[in-house]
This record gives sequence, C-alpha cells and structure tokens, in this order.
Amino acid sequence: MFQCRARSLQRLLRCKHASGSKASCSRLVLGIETSCDDTGAAVMDETGTILGESLHSQKEVHLRSGGIIPTVAQQLHRENIERVVQEALERSGVTPAELCAVATTVKPGLALSLGVGLQFSQRFVREHNKPFIPIHHMEAHALTVRMLHPLTFPFLVLLVSGGHSLLAVARGVGDFLLLGHTLDEAPGDTLDKVARRLSLRKHPQCFTLSGGQAIELLAKDGDRKRFGFRTPMGQTPDCCFSFAGLRNQITMLIKKKEAEEGVEEGTLLSCVNDIAAATQHTVALHLAKRTHRAALFCKANNLLPSDNPTLVLSGGVASNQYIRKALMIITEVTGLRLLCPPAKFCTDNGVMIAWNGVERLREGNGILPPDVDVSYEPKAPLGVDISAEVRAAAIRLPSIRLKIPN
Repeated sequence: MFQCRARSLQRLLRCKHASGSKASCSRLVLGIETSCDDTGAAVMDETGTILGESLHSQKEVHLRSGGIIPTVAQQLHRENIERVVQEALERSGVTPAELCAVATTVKPGLALSLGVGLQFSQRFVREHNKPFIPIHHMEAHALTVRMLHPLTFPFLVLLVSGGHSLLAVARGVGDFLLLGHTLDEAPGDTLDKVARRLSLRKHPQCFTLSGGQAIELLAKDGDRKRFGFRTPMGQTPDCCFSFAGLRNQITMLIKKKEAEEGVEEGTLLSCVNDIAAATQHTVALHLAKRTHRAALFCKANNLLPSDNPTLVLSGGVASNQYIRKALMIITEVTGLRLLCPPAKFCTDNGVMIAWNGVERLREGNGILPPDVDVSYEPKAPLGVDISAEVRAAAIRLPSIRLKIPN
C-alpha cells in the first residue's frame, strides 16, 4: 500500500502543462498563512519568483479592541480566506490545475486561526487533487532569507515576533537545533502590552500603529537612560528569553509616574517617550546578550562554518531598526554576517509559506497526498531542543558596551 501511495504522489508531483504556459518551465506552489491575525496567500515558482500574492490584515480591528481576540480572528479568516487565495491565483495568472502543491501553516499559532487555514487547504487540495505540504510557521520565517540571498546551511537564526522568540541553528530544511526559546511571553507581545498600558492609541502620532511600531516611533525622541530597567535573566547563562518580568518593571514605573503626575490610568504621561526608549533598549539588550552567547556556543562546538558564518534575524519584531542595530553590534564582535529579510517579509505573509513549500518540494521533504488527514498544533517546538546543553556550557559573556544609535 505504501508503494502505491508513493507512486500516486510521484504522479501528482509531475506537473503537466500546456506548451507555452507560464508554469511550463517551473513547478508552482500556493502558500497559505493564517497562524494569527493575517490572512495571506501567494503563488511562487521553483526559482523563488513571486507570481502573485494577497494579504488581508486584521490590524485595525484588533487595535480597536486592544488586542487579538481569537474568535474574532477566526471569523475574519473565514470571511476572507477564499477571496485572498483567489486574488493570489488571479494575480499570478495561474489556475489551480497548474499548481504542483499547496503549502499551509499548521503550527504553531492560534488554534482557531490555524484551523481555518488548514480546513480550507485540505478542501482545496482534495478538490484539485494536489499534494499538501504542512508548514511550521517558524521554519518559514527562518528560511525566508534564502529566497533573497544565496545562503547555504548551516546558519544561526534569531526569530522574534508577537508570539515567539527563539535561537536556533538551521542545518537544513526541517533540521534545526534549538538553542533557546521564550520561557513566558514573546518580545512583540511585551511591546504591545506596554503600548496599551501607556495608552499610545491616544497619542496623535500612534493611533494607526501597532504597539511595537508606536514604541519604536516614540523611542526616537526619548532618553533611554532616564529609566534603568534590569535586563532579564542576567545571571542565567543560557540562550532562553523572558520578558514578563521586564513588563512588570515597566508597569510598576508607569503606575509610579501616574501617581507623581496625578493622572489616572489611560492618560498619556509626559515622559512617555523616555519610557518607550528605555523599554525598547532593554528588549534589544536582552535579545543581543542571548544571541551573543548563542554565537559563542556555536563557535565552541563548530556548529557554524568557519567561512562567512551568518546570523539571520527574522519575524515581525525583526522589523524594528533599533533591534537590528543592536544585533549588528553583536555580529561585528563575533565575526558573523547579519542578514535580515525586508520588513514586508518579516511579518506574517503567504510568500514565506510558499517559499518554505518550494524548499520542501525541491527536497521531497514532508509532502503528503491530498487525502491524508493533518492536524494543526498551536504549540510546536522547532527542531531538537539542546537548550539544556547550552545552559550546562555556562558561557560567560565578555563585557560589551552597546552604543546603539536611534
């Protein structure tokens, strides 16, 4: 039976196109993304050329509600996914019959959101008899840079977003060593919660911005040295992250300043720029220190090539230019090259899912027949977790002054 299914899958992967069609010289993948609050789809060929894409953002809805409400996100995905996929196909000039596979995020993410994308995709592949490629959202973020640069494995990757933060060595497609991960909340979540506590939606410059974007904007005119927040996990010699304690420090300061200024919660403080600057600096410092230790661990254990070792920074928070500058200092000190996808490819989108599908299609890795049932996984680690080994190595960091320009 297995041999029969394998032969059936091989037949599905042989794309037969009419002579002269746009897809005749390259296999095509449709990527679908619904892991959180963005509905994305893209059609890509085997060379990484984006033939068509579409994205529906729920940002405005969730800004008004003060955060992502899973049931609302689910409903908006349901209302928009068919249109988004159809737009991507129409813009690419590709019909479902011309596709070689459909790649869809199935882990990790919000359960209700993942479910919408998976249900639609499985119905689509069964209707059109196409192979299905389940995608790990964080793997897609890690590999996006290979769509833009001729980067070979292995490389170090720092993924930072609203729901995740992790350090890993990418050794191949589907082959990762996890050096460290978040122990509580992710940096993007922390920045968003601080922005809400500061009521930045009421700021005339920030009412259309996400929390992280608002913090970054106001921090440019703030004094990061005015408030000294403790960098998390300073005495823990590993590569894991923790931001909940930092957020508690910031919340306590905000309450203190509200009392000093005699204002109620929900009022913009006069020192809001300085709090934003100090918050952003401490987040960047925490990320930089853990990445520094990861680079030293990789060098000590020969996990990266001696010739042109690379750090890839990706995920939504990687769009923050201040954080990029902090990581650039670390890469200069450790002799690594820093690569970051453009901001539009750091946030969630269908393009990165399609590219991950292309990478897997090339290798014949993780490709399923259309009739196989697949489950979504809201929580799913990336690769093999060796964070305990990193902690046991107890690598001490040399002192570095991070003079990060605004």
